[in-house]
Amino acid sequence: MADFRHETARLVLRDWREGDWAPFWTGTNTPAVMRWLGGVADHAKRGAAQERLLAYEREHGHTFWVVERKADGAILGFCGLKRSNQAGGPIDAMEVGWRLREDAWGLGYAREAASASLDLAFDRFGADEVVALTVEGNTASWGLMKRLGMERREDLDFDNAEFDPETGRIIVYSIARDAWRSGDA
Repeated sequence: MADFRHETARLVLRDWREGDWAPFWTGTNTPAVMRWLGGVADHAKRGAAQERLLAYEREHGHTFWVVERKADGAILGFCGLKRSNQAGGPIDAMEVGWRLREDAWGLGYAREAASASLDLAFDRFGADEVVALTVEGNTASWGLMKRLGMERREDLDFDNAEFDPETGRIIVYSIARDAWRSGDA
């Protein structure tokens, strides 16, 4: 299988390389970035996360890819697609997700990468629907989901205290292929 690489106006979404991990973790394993993702990850959690990301690619042909800024080659974080695997959630649904370092917030990078990932989900990977998961307190994340044209799916919300022990709830948004293609997003 050829290496994955997809370009947008300002970004490259691509497969992981060994040299990507250190700048990825330096930029994203901070209290602010990890606030709604279970907190700053120790060495064991980082290693397990890396293995999961690589396993998604091997098993499904897609993952949360590296997000690299074209202008300077900086690793901004990740964005991409995986099969939903959170206990209690919409198991095996196509899921879009992102995590960017703080200095990349508010610049439209997450929307650019997530839009490209949704295009890929529907056009390359044959998804009929894509979900996104977050917690109620993560307003930036679900705000982007709404701007992407995704709709809240309370019927798919589920209990899981791993990311937000205060509420113990994961909320779900989704978008169908036809809604994405209609350009309403």
